Amino acid sequence: MAKIAFIGAGSTVFAKNLLGDILSFPELAGSTISLMDIDAERLRTSEIVARKVAEGLGARPTIQATRDRRRALDGADYAICMIQVGGYRPATVTDFEIPKKYGLRQTIADTLGIGGIMRGLRTIPVLLDICRDMEELCPDATFLQYVNPMAMNCWAINRATKIKTVGLCHSVQGTAEQLAWDIGVPIEEINYLCAGINHMAFYTKFERNGQDLYPLIRRVVAEGRVPDYNRVRYEMLTRLGYFVTESSEHFSEYVPWFIKRDRPDLIEQYGIPLDEYITRCENQIAGWEGLRAYLEDEANTIEHERSHEYGSLIIHSMETGTPRVVYGNVMNHGLIDNLPQGCCVEVPCLVDGNGIQPTRVGALPPQLAALMQTNINVQALTVEAALTGKREHIYHAAMLDPHTAAELSLDQIWALVDDLIVAHGDQLPG
Repeated sequence: MAKIAFIGAGSTVFAKNLLGDILSFPELAGSTISLMDIDAERLRTSEIVARKVAEGLGARPTIQATRDRRRALDGADYAICMIQVGGYRPATVTDFEIPKKYGLRQTIADTLGIGGIMRGLRTIPVLLDICRDMEELCPDATFLQYVNPMAMNCWAINRATKIKTVGLCHSVQGTAEQLAWDIGVPIEEINYLCAGINHMAFYTKFERNGQDLYPLIRRVVAEGRVPDYNRVRYEMLTRLGYFVTESSEHFSEYVPWFIKRDRPDLIEQYGIPLDEYITRCENQIAGWEGLRAYLEDEANTIEHERSHEYGSLIIHSMETGTPRVVYGNVMNHGLIDNLPQGCCVEVPCLVDGNGIQPTRVGALPPQLAALMQTNINVQALTVEAALTGKREHIYHAAMLDPHTAAELSLDQIWALVDDLIVAHGDQLPG
């Protein structure tokens, strides 16, 4: 049976969902599950939850809990990473509050923008340490990487280590389900092809029985049925001709057009939730104690409903040889012609007993590739800064970030980066 290490298992709800997905497969129900986190209290809760999930599914895994990462990884066949370096406080709050002093506002700040850059710089060194442990303790293991900024993290791992890794997100399958709802077509009847970079991939095909469904998607706009939470993405559909995978609150900060301090009307027009990630985290923190008490209560059972995360499907396919297609973040080695070779792209991947095999897509529509390139520039320079330790590349990344450049002068960008470097201190690479 496989050994599966959960690194960052104190992300209790996410770990619960992935664990339930895995143990739902009879072939995986006897796996060894090694839960690892640096927070002893959260780890204890996750262990209780894991045992209750297993009991509810009638599974008999071997469940271990440890704060020792090397022990968790020793002999692992798969490692699932779900860490947040620096935590909500102080790191994430810092990424929002210091830019605000310069008039730079964000929604999520975990993928691109000045927040994404700083998150990448403090996360990449930790991921590389994990991979170095894996090179020693489980060199043939597959690293399922769920941590943002996804593209930067995977790019750095692939450049600096030998570990087999794939970046996993739920935006492709999640958005497809949203679109299916919007146009009234069951998702089970839809076939799509999607490609690009994480959080900025586009559906180049969206069909039912060979019939193009894009006319139905465009009708949502024509009939004034655009959901309030999706105004940005439907606007981009009308401008670019294709629908983007990541949510409107995410996408609005990857481009220079929506969040502008001298245009409050745009914030209202497109329903952009500034500080959305802060609000989300505060709500989760406020509800955590009650949720934890419920999860730990012996009287409460935990029922599992399969999520749409790919992690369990990959493990099951690799263990059993069952072929599946998932969307993964991998290196662009001949996959997308008009994006830089060696950057991190999100494409369909065949998974079976031979592992994860990315699919060649060819060339994307030129306007889509051009837009992605603006984000890839920032990713490349952040990775360069993290791997070389050259401070100047942090400024270069911020200079080329579309949203930051649209709001701040060069002097402001330089001063903002200086302030953030000081604030994050030794959480950043030397």
